[in-house]
Amino acid sequence: MKHIAISENHLYSKTYAKGKKYIGANVVIYALKDLKAKKLMMANPMKVYINRIGITVSKKLGDAVCRTRIKRVLREGLRQTEKEYKVKGGYLVVLAARSGATGAKSTDIAKDVKRAFISLGLIENKEKADTVSEICEKTEKEPDFTAAENSAHKDEKNT
Repeated sequence: MKHIAISENHLYSKTYAKGKKYIGANVVIYALKDLKAKKLMMANPMKVYINRIGITVSKKLGDAVCRTRIKRVLREGLRQTEKEYKVKGGYLVVLAARSGATGAKSTDIAKDVKRAFISLGLIENKEKADTVSEICEKTEKEPDFTAAENSAHKDEKNT
């Protein structure tokens, strides 16, 4: 399914300021509950909540060709994650590329997006989703947690 883009600048600003964020190696993901989600659900023929997606790539990361490639890779990583897991709807989700994304493959981005969605609580089926620690063991990296409501990571540290 094609994503609905965030088209207003104030929604990006609001998501950056008030949303929860996850910082990965290749991408920073911000998520905020969408106040217009009910209206979008009613307009949707399938009557399901959908996320509005925003992708940002800084000019520091390269020329126009490089930035466009990064955007395509980010979209594909998001698509792979949504295909594998049931993602909650009704959120504003902003994917901001980091410098590591310039040479990253879509599978690397998909791993970052999967970790982010798990830590931000955007995956509905918790039984199917891997825990953050299992994902980190597979990639041998420790993620950078900045989401305040990440109780799973706090429980792991206590045990």
